[in-house]
Amino acid sequence: MKILIAADLHWPTINGVAKFSRSLANGLADRGHEVLVIAPSQRRSGRSGEEVDGNYLIKRTISIPFPFYQNFRISLTPRREVKKIIEEFEPDVVHIQMLLGIGEAAMRYAKRYNIPVVATNHAIPENLMDNIRLLAPVSKPINYLITEYGARFHSKADHITMPTQSAIDMLAGGRSDLPDIPIEAVSNGIDLSDFSPTQAPAAIYEKFDIPKAPKIITYVGRLDTEKHISILIQAFSELKKRTATPVHLLIVGFGTDSERLENHAYRLKLHDCVTFTGKVTDQEIIDLQKVGDVFCMPSPAELQCIAAMEAMACGKPLVAVAAGALKELCQDQRNGFLCEKDDVEEIAESLKVLVEDDELRARFSKESLAIVAEHDISYTLDRFEQIYTELTERETSRLPQRLL
Repeated sequence: MKILIAADLHWPTINGVAKFSRSLANGLADRGHEVLVIAPSQRRSGRSGEEVDGNYLIKRTISIPFPFYQNFRISLTPRREVKKIIEEFEPDVVHIQMLLGIGEAAMRYAKRYNIPVVATNHAIPENLMDNIRLLAPVSKPINYLITEYGARFHSKADHITMPTQSAIDMLAGGRSDLPDIPIEAVSNGIDLSDFSPTQAPAAIYEKFDIPKAPKIITYVGRLDTEKHISILIQAFSELKKRTATPVHLLIVGFGTDSERLENHAYRLKLHDCVTFTGKVTDQEIIDLQKVGDVFCMPSPAELQCIAAMEAMACGKPLVAVAAGALKELCQDQRNGFLCEKDDVEEIAESLKVLVEDDELRARFSKESLAIVAEHDISYTLDRFEQIYTELTERETSRLPQRLL
């Protein structure tokens, strides 16, 4: 099958959408499909081109930097480029990952040429608006407009997926005007063969100067405002006051908020017990996920959270906020604790309980492994293959005239 993936966020951009679109492309190509990804150029010049990423081809469109989001370039007017790529590739199905320029153009020309479209929604407006502080006073009406545009965009698809049922419920929000289109939860998934509850290599401790004696609380992900990492740093400061157990905070990643967060930790006099790794490689993420004793996700704007799944696959108990879709991964009192959004006291107390109770951590660890076992990438690939096959068979039965 010829599968075109339209990805306004794609490798080497670092975030959940980019990580998923790359895993999807790699996995489908490994299964014998011909996969083509359309994504913004990552060249400084922004010029178009093409490259091979392992086992699939990426066609890069002309792009410019997007200053409010780390390592992100955007294609503003890619219609002509996308049209040409679709006409030359003649895909059997188009899978859109975002509703920006490339996604919009892919939807337009897929519908014009009667190509079935799967649309996956990975984001909510807060993922963008929380990073643009100047727009904070008008964020609510802008969020509403973005949400409405998203609903209209996805109504053009033949099949809609989101990574969790919670995400679908947030999209529905009691609305009665949603289109009569199949919509289902399909996990982003992770490769469980990469992540396991094994000992981290000694070299990773040495490279990032991570102490081995303290209990380590870990965060892995982008360091952007929407992630509320400053709340985690404040909670860690409170934790140090409440426990006699030696503790250390490991913050893995980088982003637009990196410098402010490092300054925040310094002002709280935590610079000797907080490690900021900065940008890391894919292999280093795997190794660093094995380091911690507890994984904490303070972000209230998650539609799933690949980093949390990776931590769970490494046997980590979780502390997370009771917002977004995190409750499907961090199940309160089963494999972790859910806290109210931005509640520093509650997060600190939850961390305290876990770092002081070895038996509880071991029990929660087993439950994390049991929950994440249902999120292996193989199940995700199986379901998308089924969806593509159903749509292409249905389209074939209609005998459309395509690419004329």
